[in-house]
Amino acid sequence: MESLNTLWLSTGLANFELGQVIMMLVGCLLLFLAIAKNFEPLLLLPIGFGAILTNIPVAGFSEVGGLLHYIYYIGIDTGVFPLLIFMGVGAMTDFSALIANPKVLFLGAAAQFGIFATLFGAIALNAIPGFEFTMQDASAIAIIGGADGPTAIFLASKLAPELLGAIAVAAYSYMALVPIIQPPIMKALTTPEERKIVMGQLRPVTKVEKIVFPLAVLLMTIFFLPAATPLVGMFCLGNLMRECGVVDRLSSTAQNELINIVTIFLGLGVGSKLSADAFLNVETLGILALGAVAFSIGTASGVLMAKLMNKYTKAPINPLIGAAGVSAVPMAARVANKVGLEANPHNFLLMHAMGPNVAGVLGSAVAAGILLALVGS
Repeated sequence: MESLNTLWLSTGLANFELGQVIMMLVGCLLLFLAIAKNFEPLLLLPIGFGAILTNIPVAGFSEVGGLLHYIYYIGIDTGVFPLLIFMGVGAMTDFSALIANPKVLFLGAAAQFGIFATLFGAIALNAIPGFEFTMQDASAIAIIGGADGPTAIFLASKLAPELLGAIAVAAYSYMALVPIIQPPIMKALTTPEERKIVMGQLRPVTKVEKIVFPLAVLLMTIFFLPAATPLVGMFCLGNLMRECGVVDRLSSTAQNELINIVTIFLGLGVGSKLSADAFLNVETLGILALGAVAFSIGTASGVLMAKLMNKYTKAPINPLIGAAGVSAVPMAARVANKVGLEANPHNFLLMHAMGPNVAGVLGSAVAAGILLALVGS
């Protein structure tokens, strides 16, 4: 009888808690969104599966000695995985549109306003019982507004590791929802005539310009914001490998094999933080709500900045491309192009929108560096 009791206590059925069941269902929901709805499947699938694994009773996946424990502490707690992802993203990014029309850098910068607005929103939530966000917590939550998953994970791992799971899920969820969230905001802030604005052809960009650009960006970061150099530096390395033309094998590896391998482990590591005790609380709901606010404000800020610039520049700017200032590359640019085509079937904005889109990647990295410099220990 004692043997049977011991055997029973070693099963999952005897050890399941309600919170674990709920979080495993959350993991299944993430898998559904990834597989059935194609919402950021490259990250949501391993995150969802990691959430299921970490909530299995007795298995000890996230305890010392468990696989997910070491994946998290080797790759995410150290910040290595997000930085490697940034190198791969840099290797896949073409800065031609930004170099050809550098003034759209202001659109990428304006879209980061949502980050700093949400910072104060997170602090304001402390007035509601149940919320106790520190300045570090608020900074990590605010970066969701940049719509940049690796940056959100990097900053959360440094400032608020206990909130990492909720922040990562919110960041990638809103990135996936770009085609749903952005168009209503874009249409509400622009007139039909503004959406029909046709922008001129971009000038050709030389190879020398493409090579000098990442080096110049890195140099400026070193001079003025060294705290952002881990993210910006790896991004520039990947882009330089792409553009220099002499290390095609390294560039290809960064764009494909390396980023794919790291993405698997990054997702599992994030999923390991989706345990019931860390996720099932009122603060998680606050993070999800603030993430939506941050993303919406970032989109609106980019559009409004484009409208303002249009009053003072000779060449017309379609305000829709301002929404691409959030760094959801290239989805935000595609959304701007789609809304533009709906207003004018002959209006192709994709290449123009890629300028603020890639500027948004740099902008979110710079914003993360500013927050890290101000509130990091």
